[in-house]
Amino acid sequence: MNFDKESFKASLSARLKRQYGKDISQATKHDLFDAVSASAMEIVLENWMKTRNAYYKHQGRRVYYLSAEFLMGRALSNNLINAGIMDGVKEVLKELNIDYNIVEDEEPDAGLGNGGLGRLAACFLDSLATLDYPGHGYGIRYQYGMFEQHIENGCQVEYPDNWLKHRDPWEIKRSDLAVTVKFGGNVVCHRGPNGTSRFEVENAEEVLATPYDMPIVGYDTNTVNTLRLWQASSQDGFDLQLFNQMEYLRAVEKQNSAENISRVLYPNDNGPSGKALRLKQQYFFSSASLQDLMNHFISDHGKDFQKFPDYQVIQLNDTHPVVAIPEMMRLLMDEQGLGWEAAWSIVKRTFAYTNHTILAEALEKWPISIFQSLLPRIYQIVEEINRRLSIELREKYPNDYAKQNRMSIIQNGMIHMAWLAIHASFSVNGVAALHTEILKSQELADWYGLYPEKFNNKTNGITQRRWLLCANPKLSAFITERIGHGWEKDLSLLRGLEKFANDDASLEEFLKIKQENKENLAKYLKITQNEFLDPESIFDVQIKRLHEYKRQLLNILHIMYLYNRLLEDPSFNPPARTFIFGAKAASGYRRAKAIIKLINCVADRINNDRRVRGKLRVVFVENYRVSVAEKIFPASDVSEQISTAGKEASGTGNMKFMVNGAVTLGTLDGANIEIVEEAGKENAFIFGLTKDEIIAIENEHSYNPQKYLDRNPQLAKIMNQLIDGTFDPDTQLFRELYDSLVYGVEGQRPDVYYVLADFDSYVKAQEQVAKAYTDRKRWAKMALLNIARSGKFSSDRTIEDYVRDIWKLKKLKVD
Repeated sequence: MNFDKESFKASLSARLKRQYGKDISQATKHDLFDAVSASAMEIVLENWMKTRNAYYKHQGRRVYYLSAEFLMGRALSNNLINAGIMDGVKEVLKELNIDYNIVEDEEPDAGLGNGGLGRLAACFLDSLATLDYPGHGYGIRYQYGMFEQHIENGCQVEYPDNWLKHRDPWEIKRSDLAVTVKFGGNVVCHRGPNGTSRFEVENAEEVLATPYDMPIVGYDTNTVNTLRLWQASSQDGFDLQLFNQMEYLRAVEKQNSAENISRVLYPNDNGPSGKALRLKQQYFFSSASLQDLMNHFISDHGKDFQKFPDYQVIQLNDTHPVVAIPEMMRLLMDEQGLGWEAAWSIVKRTFAYTNHTILAEALEKWPISIFQSLLPRIYQIVEEINRRLSIELREKYPNDYAKQNRMSIIQNGMIHMAWLAIHASFSVNGVAALHTEILKSQELADWYGLYPEKFNNKTNGITQRRWLLCANPKLSAFITERIGHGWEKDLSLLRGLEKFANDDASLEEFLKIKQENKENLAKYLKITQNEFLDPESIFDVQIKRLHEYKRQLLNILHIMYLYNRLLEDPSFNPPARTFIFGAKAASGYRRAKAIIKLINCVADRINNDRRVRGKLRVVFVENYRVSVAEKIFPASDVSEQISTAGKEASGTGNMKFMVNGAVTLGTLDGANIEIVEEAGKENAFIFGLTKDEIIAIENEHSYNPQKYLDRNPQLAKIMNQLIDGTFDPDTQLFRELYDSLVYGVEGQRPDVYYVLADFDSYVKAQEQVAKAYTDRKRWAKMALLNIARSGKFSSDRTIEDYVRDIWKLKKLKVD
């Protein structure tokens, strides 16, 4: 993009004057951030408008990525880098005596996502724009994100993430494109003159969906795609008559009800009202997005809807937007007058579905009572889809009544959204080779048997622009100095680093960069959390969503083991280690919150024990998010990827660690398998039961956690410390964690995720890590080879796979 320093400087001054009535000398840090972002947005806007015009002029197929979350992180640096104007902006600010880093730190993380699902969506949008593919995102503009995590007395406490306290300079409100979404009401059938039926919903709650557009700037290209986010409000939300009667709460009741839809990401759904709100969210953005797409199609192509799949393909990011399938049937039949067969033909050629989970309990299901009352017409359509599927199943499996029941979309009072997605979509993909095979052979085996042609694998990836070029500029310069540019858009070129794996000077420089990144993280945590980290120690890191299958519990049990051994064995002298955790637990996930409390109790005990000072430290990073991750990944030595084999779909944190030169310590789970295949087993530390070994144990019903306690007194001691007051005087605080591992709770068998079974193997792997780290040259070589062999895990490669096998898009260069 063109950049003129004087024009940018003038734009800055004009923005401050117009928006805040200030000149640069009077501006606050936030004023400067807003002015810099707004001025950069003016530059981006030019190509954004050109991109829209190019897509309108060259009517080709486009992909629309529907996702409940987009974990975007901060926009300023990423957009400046992708637009190629970072150096120019920094020069302008330097001439004005403004520190760019201070400006950058004023930007809040966009509260639009939480975990890997949302971060993957963000990476995909970046790659689509960078590769010049017409691809856009649809989601919800959450007012308060998920939550801002505070740690108080060792416990997670949730506060509103008020990321929109100030205006977001990277969005444009499009009130002209608002649509209406209806909830509840009653379905009325009207008979047409030719005897056809037309259905209409009356007496419904009407919610206004207003779009806000964010630019997705491609790297080293003029393409700027769009992320469109919907905000909910009520068209008649303020009742003046009630207000004048001093019924103040009732006067705004409709408005509050509507706004709740886009207020918080993943509201607690432990009760019926929470479940209803989540379903409202999903239907809200799915319906608004489809109405938007339909309006654009009619404007561009008229009402020949059989051509709709020729121009639009919709990728459903997990089950959250699957309600879009019956909603599209409703729009085509009730709004546009098509018959069932014609509408179903269009739907089957339009939707593709990505499955992100192996856990059966995570395959989304809705109670009929909630679904039918909230979406009465949509429920009717789902019933008809299920009726027709039942006929297909009876013909295919005439005597297998159990299979017919298992595959019914509606069964046992629940609607199975994954079944609906698989039945209606033309493509169903997993997100890692192992994950896809498990889906085909276990969790979705019935469906694979019915529709084998639909199933395919698309291993996840990350964008190197965000996670290397932006997050780790020193390592990026190191790479470019040795292999030149080009890797920013073709990560496979990193293979050129292999020839430096035995170059002492390169290894020393790499270690120096890693050390500087560790020092930067230590400074950050000292300022933000008053934590003291030793940059000379091993930074052993596990940062990801807090869930039992991800086994943060295994990690902290090992830390307790190390602590005991350091106290009991004077001859035990491993290299100093700092264990870093970062994670949010879902607000209603009691046991996950107990694990956070345990981590912090153990940290408090260890960090205040002078006997292990300089040898062992534990840090829980508060309110883990993208901007913090950008500091942690470059500083990490060890990448903890320790989920129970066969439970993690893919993971993308493992890829971010790898590309930043951290060595994987993990199980053969998810994408870890492919990471080890690329990096080589000698450049990773693998432990634990394999998926097949776990299946054999479960088939034999032979698992007994007590035998691991009986044969390992150190493990038995650690388990007793959970409930004997060692780490907290309240001996009942971690009783549920203890019982879940030893006896089983809430109808579950004990140790569902094989923490105790894998403990010994994990300890041995950690000992190998400690030994390897003491040979600094060997460690540097392992880390550098991980970087060199990380090319497969670019989201650019993933997107090309989707384009080739599913989306069938054509590149469109924007002049």
